[in-house]
Order: sequence, then structure tokens, then C-alpha cells
Amino acid sequence: MPRKSYRQAINEAMRQEMERDPSVILMGEDVSGGTAAAGEQDAWGGPFGVTKGLYTQFGPTRVLDTHLAEMSFIGAAVGAAATGMRPIAELMYIDFIGVCLDQLMNQAAKFRYMFGGKATTPLVIRTSYGVSGNGAAQHSQALYPIMTHIPGLKVVLPSSPYEAKGLLIQAIRDNDPVIFFENRALYDTQGEVPDEPYAIPFGQANVLREGDDVTIVAFGRMVSFALTAAEAAQKLGISCTVVDPRTTSPLDVETILETVGETGRLVVVDEATPRCSMATDIVSLVSTNIFGQLKSAPQVVTAPHSPVPFSPVLESLYLPSVEKITGAILAAVGRGPLVNAA
Repeated sequence: MPRKSYRQAINEAMRQEMERDPSVILMGEDVSGGTAAAGEQDAWGGPFGVTKGLYTQFGPTRVLDTHLAEMSFIGAAVGAAATGMRPIAELMYIDFIGVCLDQLMNQAAKFRYMFGGKATTPLVIRTSYGVSGNGAAQHSQALYPIMTHIPGLKVVLPSSPYEAKGLLIQAIRDNDPVIFFENRALYDTQGEVPDEPYAIPFGQANVLREGDDVTIVAFGRMVSFALTAAEAAQKLGISCTVVDPRTTSPLDVETILETVGETGRLVVVDEATPRCSMATDIVSLVSTNIFGQLKSAPQVVTAPHSPVPFSPVLESLYLPSVEKITGAILAAVGRGPLVNAA
């Protein structure tokens, strides 16, 4: 199977879906070189180079550069989806969601419900998130818990190139609005990705590793951290199950409860800040549904409840680490202090 980067996998998913379905269009800032900018078209391929080459293949009627106005082009994408198109809109950073939240929270997310199931909004918002490259407080947040809180939106966090392609194809084919979170630190990571199109269903978690002692639930980029920590724990005689939920809405509660019930111990790794996070949601679901099967208190490893610092040293401390996850595993089996690193 060929190896591709996370960036290439996302590009390939969009290309193949645009070839398959002429109603799929792409819009965003600099996706074809910059609105009214002089020089070579398709010079950028979006702010992170993910859409490179799509303008050359599909032209200006299907790859649309937008002005620096998220309220405008996200609103346009919602309208296009409501009238029969399948737009993919690139929101440069999830941090900018506040500028266009009304169009998503009060419009796109509500159409199917308010119109008795007769209206669909097949919209994908691709957006970047996470701590990477000293982006500081306004360009580094992990706001997927906020979007998960909104009924009517589907929320996706691909953890690898393989997941990215399959989940994005599913997102483009879905008839509901999808927020597709891409961690910038993963863009250059490599993995095996089939050339042919494939879709990964939403709401089906991926159990990447099975163990007897601890279940680790991790999201997005944190999945690779969790796998590394599980390897470290194995050397200490602790075997771990690692679960990647893939989507936070819908959430595969059944797989999470089943795997935690088998091990009796839970560690949740979440790059978001801790209050009202996916980590607290998972702990609540486990504690209220299978409390009697738990052998120890659930452990959480998250970012602190603080804006993301600019300082490289502080940024590295801010992010959940393999060491912190390993410490939480040890705490779960009674071989270390309580962590709950938040």
C-alpha cells in the first residue's frame, strides 16, 4: 500500500470526490492563489498547501478563492449546501469560528430539525486546530468540544493519513453539516493510504490496540501519543487498550463502555482545555453507566485551563505528553500518584 502524508490524503479525498460528483465545490482563503492577487494561480493551495492542484484540475467555477471574511464565505457555503451543492469550505483556523458561528450553530445545524427532516445541508467545514509552531493563544486552540456541544453538527477528528482520507470522503458524502478538524502538527506525518476511494462510517470507534489493564481513549493527534505511552506501559508490565473515537458527534459510546468494562480502568487524553471537555464527557459517561465495573478512579490528561502560550518552552509544557499519559496509566493501576493533569 502506498505511503502518503496526512496533507496528501486530504487532498486526494477532495480530488476523488470532486471527480465523482460535480456538485462538490471548494471555497476558502487562498485555495487558488488569492482573490485578485497578481501572479501564478494555485500558487498556495490554501494556507497549509492542502488544496494544491485542485484549481488547476477543476477551474475557477469549482475552486473559489474568498475574501478574508469568514462570516461571508461560511454563510455562502451554508446557502450553497441548502440549495443542492456539496461545498467544502476551508476555515483557516478553528479559532476564527466565533466570526461565523451563527451561520453554523443557528442555521446549518438546525435546518433538518426545523423543517421536519425535509431539508439537508451537505456541508463540510475543514479547519485546522491544535498546538503547533508557536501559534499562540489565537491560533492554537482545540475547540472541538464546543462544536460537539451543538446538536445537528457532526464533528470529526482524524488521527492519521488513512483516517483522514476515509473520514473526509464520508464527510463529503454526508447530508448533514460536518466540522472536519485537521491537526496542523499531523500534516507532514506519513502512513499507508489506499489509492482508491473509501469511506469510514461516522460513529464507529477504532480500537487500535487491545490490553487487559487500562483503556486509553484519545482524540486526534493524541492517539499517536497514547499508542507510544501504551508501548512504554507494556515494558512495565501493563497492557493497554487504545481507542480512537474518530468522531465526537456521533460518539461511539458503546465501544468506549465495552472496552472500559473489560479493563476496569480509564485514561482519557484530550488536547482541549479541561472544563466541559471531551475528557470530562467520557469520564461522566463511564462513571454513570458502568461505575460498578471500575477498579480505580478515571484519569484525565488534558491541556491546562489556560490560553495557549507563545513561548516554545511553555507550549511544550502545555500540550499533553507521552510522559503525562504514562503517569496517568501508572496512577490508574495504583503505581503512581493521581494525575488528572489539567
